[in-house]
Amino acid sequence: MEYVYPAIFHSNSDKSYTITYPDLPECISEGKNLGNAIYMAHDALTQWIEYLVDKQLEIPNPSDIGDIKPAADEFVNIIRVDVRNNRAVKRTVSIPKWLDNKAVSANLSLSRVLQEALIERFS
Repeated sequence: MEYVYPAIFHSNSDKSYTITYPDLPECISEGKNLGNAIYMAHDALTQWIEYLVDKQLEIPNPSDIGDIKPAADEFVNIIRVDVRNNRAVKRTVSIPKWLDNKAVSANLSLSRVLQEALIERFS
């Protein structure tokens, strides 16, 4: 699922940046320079949304970028991430006995084979 949030980049005196998200106050990161800060903002948002999804917590709606008023040493940038719910689910599937015998003989994990096939199919 795609998530898009405004991030505030605060310029520090040592040319590093502190990144905060107005809608996700616990999501904070830092970058050594602007390029690194954008990377770290993306990484922090991804991890925070994954945490909220994993814990089944409410994911707040993002603020409108026009409503955010940065200070003189700050700017606002939009950060977009794709987060997939990787929580395992148990499914019952049926396969022919001869195919199961071959999979067992080859020491294959049916879960892994199915995941790989589905990823290939939907990629």
